[in-house]
Amino acid sequence: MEKIDLKDRKILYELDIDSRQSFRSIGRKIGLSKDVVAGRVKNLQEKGIIKRFFSYYDILQLGLNFLRFYFKFQYVTPEIKKEIIDHFMNDDYVNNLFSTEGSYDLGVLMMVKDISDIYPLWKKTLAKYGDYFSNQVFSVYMGESIYGHGFLLEDSKKHGRTPLKKNWGKVEIDDLDLKILKLLVSNSRIPTLEIAKKLKSNVTTIHSRIERLVKSKVILGFTVELDLDKLGYQVWKVDFYLSEYTKINQIVNYIEKNPLLYCVDYTIGYADLELEINVKNINELHDIIEDLHSKFPRIIRNYTYFRGVKYYKWYTL
Repeated sequence: MEKIDLKDRKILYELDIDSRQSFRSIGRKIGLSKDVVAGRVKNLQEKGIIKRFFSYYDILQLGLNFLRFYFKFQYVTPEIKKEIIDHFMNDDYVNNLFSTEGSYDLGVLMMVKDISDIYPLWKKTLAKYGDYFSNQVFSVYMGESIYGHGFLLEDSKKHGRTPLKKNWGKVEIDDLDLKILKLLVSNSRIPTLEIAKKLKSNVTTIHSRIERLVKSKVILGFTVELDLDKLGYQVWKVDFYLSEYTKINQIVNYIEKNPLLYCVDYTIGYADLELEINVKNINELHDIIEDLHSKFPRIIRNYTYFRGVKYYKWYTL
């Protein structure tokens, strides 16, 4: 685990909220010069704590469906596991693939225009590897509320951070919007001037397009990917099954006060409520789950949990 001081934590917190803001702006908020902020960010990158700058975006606004499969293995040798992973790696529809620990062993996430597009892969998968799955679950992603890494500051509750939430309406985007989005997903700090040069446009047009993408919530926010292990944290996904679905907002309103909550996923599928939570260890996760159980004993009937431990593909666009 890497040791970082409070100033570094404040910088990471600001980048987590908005990684596109200038170092001068961050410096004004935390009492440092632009150059000192830039130097500290560079150091955090060299340590591997900052992995990349990227943009959250709403997949559904692009006319795509986001489908998620989780598998629990049986009778699997290391050779068979590698073969299954390669099977999914080589499919163009798979844009997120990772090994997990906990309730499942493998996560496979796909982006498709039409759900029927994945049927040939699904048939081939079951025909070839179905005997190696003791359990398989499926859900359709509908969006998320992103709360970020509140653990970076002990007093993060005082900041009153507003979660990033999707727009449930539809937005029309054109080819230029999509090209801008792809660049910002790859690097949320890419200068507007550089985007304009790459796309043979002008700064005014690019600036107004970015503003529109943000305002319409095609872009949900600009953030930073952190190596949580280096900060002493893990992110676990907890899926709850409820006896009273109408009480779901009560649970969300309660858990969202916890700075360890990273996001709430909205899905159609196997679980009623999906949370992603940052914790230092599994015992801390168990404490949070037990607390929710004690607060909502007649609403939460069951749960599963898992976390990604090795990533083979990670959110491309």
